[in-house]
Amino acid sequence: MTAEMIAPEWMHRQITSEEYDSWTEEQCAGIEIVDGMVVVSPSASRRHNRIGRLLANAFDKAGGEEWIADTDFDVRLQDVPLNNRRPDVVVYRADTFDEPLIRPEHVLLLVEVVSPGSETTDRLVKLDQYAKAGIPFYWLVEQAAGRVPVVHTHLLDAESRTYRVGEMFTGLVKAAVPYPVEVDLTKLP
Repeated sequence: MTAEMIAPEWMHRQITSEEYDSWTEEQCAGIEIVDGMVVVSPSASRRHNRIGRLLANAFDKAGGEEWIADTDFDVRLQDVPLNNRRPDVVVYRADTFDEPLIRPEHVLLLVEVVSPGSETTDRLVKLDQYAKAGIPFYWLVEQAAGRVPVVHTHLLDAESRTYRVGEMFTGLVKAAVPYPVEVDLTKLP
């Protein structure tokens, strides 16, 4: 006997911001909302999570009292149609920590660690979405088992709402913008 998996009805229609905001944290875990539609994200690998955590820890420590860096929570890019993304690392204003929603105006930098299955979304779709939302900095981390991660930085051109290419770091990151931060990604297990 086989069991059929039936997707809930809300996976087949657009979700409003009001509806999404009424869901529990458990319901929101592992999903993003793009143009009102639920997009399921598979669990990340340990390597992926470690890279994100190392970067978040470095940004958090270097951010002083003004900036906080965290992982695994929603950034509300827009309400209609609803666009919620869950970047791997979010650097945001410390004075917004208790806000119910983190929005683009609160965010300084978003980091995405590219994984199999997210290549096009991270490299093109999110790059465009985050720029149009006005996020000042976007970092993209290319990673593969047994290789040193490569970090590509992007800086927002506020007038065109597009990113221009910034610095690239292989393994050891010593960035001056958005604020001085250093992290060694060469010592991954």
